[in-house]
Amino acid sequence: MPPSASGLVDGHQHSGPAFPATPPREILDAAGELLRALAAPVRIAIVLQLQESQRCVHELVDALGVPQPLVSQHLKILKAAGVVAGERSGREVLYRLADHHLAHIAIDAVAHAGEDR
Repeated sequence: MPPSASGLVDGHQHSGPAFPATPPREILDAAGELLRALAAPVRIAIVLQLQESQRCVHELVDALGVPQPLVSQHLKILKAAGVVAGERSGREVLYRLADHHLAHIAIDAVAHAGEDR
């Protein structure tokens, strides 16, 4: 459904850059990979945590309340997708968002999911 003049679609406010009806296949493929990397609640929570500041694995474990191996597995997926980057600091690796713009995808998804609750 196209947005109204006010930007409302199905009663929700939507904004963002306008794209041609169908972007090039390479862009669609890259967007699909990015969305697949974010398609897990733990990974969304990691992105939201890293949006606040860089964190090491044990800080993410404490904040999220999930086991360390699970956090590490999800960080590996996010890193492979270019969502997060890690930098060694002594014996730990500090993780940060590779691009803070990516946090908006997670923030918007969480906000949208909570709109009707």
